[in-house]
Amino acid sequence: MPSKSVCVYCGSRAGALPAYGAAARDMGAALADQGWRLVYGAGDVGLMGEVARAAQAGGGDTFGVIPAHLVAWEVGKTDLTRYVVTETMHERKKVMFMNADAVVVLPGGAGSLDELFEALTWRQLGLHDKPVVMLNTEGYWDPLKALIDHVIDQGFADGSLAGFLTWADTPVAAMAALRDALS
Repeated sequence: MPSKSVCVYCGSRAGALPAYGAAARDMGAALADQGWRLVYGAGDVGLMGEVARAAQAGGGDTFGVIPAHLVAWEVGKTDLTRYVVTETMHERKKVMFMNADAVVVLPGGAGSLDELFEALTWRQLGLHDKPVVMLNTEGYWDPLKALIDHVIDQGFADGSLAGFLTWADTPVAAMAALRDALS
């Protein structure tokens, strides 16, 4: 069994820039190279498919979790090391998070934001202390970083909220942050 497991939240679409797919592939390959298990949403489309195929190509352990209603839409990737089908989205998020030592967030949409904010809220409430690394490929998450600063500045969150996220511009930097946090 791998020494560590990293949950990757990312888009079920490829996004507008080729750099997003390249970063997803690099992240998957880096996790495999490190000997860490990829935990993710079990889709074979978009960035999800890119990160999983790269982890598999590198000989990595892969753990995918998908709700039954998304198996066809996200093209459930059944050739993973472990493939779990849940009943609901909430159960998917719980199983993914509980089976990971850390989280990395790649570019994505509403689903990725939902996953991120649930993990961030749980951290704010003291329910976990897992590292959460934002892979800010091509500045994708810059508006989110500004929004979090705004929420703090306007008094709707303590300043510690910003410290619950580690920002990395590249997969190499994300892996360095993970190694530091998980050592």
